[in-house]
Amino acid sequence: VQLVESGGGLVQPGSSLRLSCTVFRFDRFELDAYAVGWFREAPGKGREGIASVSKSAGRIYYADFVKGRFTISRESAESTVHLQMNNLKPDDTAVYYCAARSSMPGAGDWDDEAKYDFWGQGTQVTVSS
Repeated sequence: VQLVESGGGLVQPGSSLRLSCTVFRFDRFELDAYAVGWFREAPGKGREGIASVSKSAGRIYYADFVKGRFTISRESAESTVHLQMNNLKPDDTAVYYCAARSSMPGAGDWDDEAKYDFWGQGTQVTVSS
């Protein structure tokens, strides 16, 4: 399984970005088999969970620090999960990773890195004036 992230970049505070994560298996789209989460790692900090969406999109979880600003969504036809990020702040500067898991994420473990089976390479997001 391969996860490919895109959409990072350098933006000013208050701007928006949309990150995308496409899931491949044996060169074919394979999103429906996995729940997907987004994580980020800022310089000098540990990796933290941002959001997670279940296979059917029936369960969605967000970290408190992004509620109301970030939205996670799935597009099965494109085997892609998006993370729409609005009103970006300098503290959002980090490398953003998507990750896939075959198990159902729950309220107690959606941000548990150990539960995710596959990871992308990461995409840099820099918020600076």
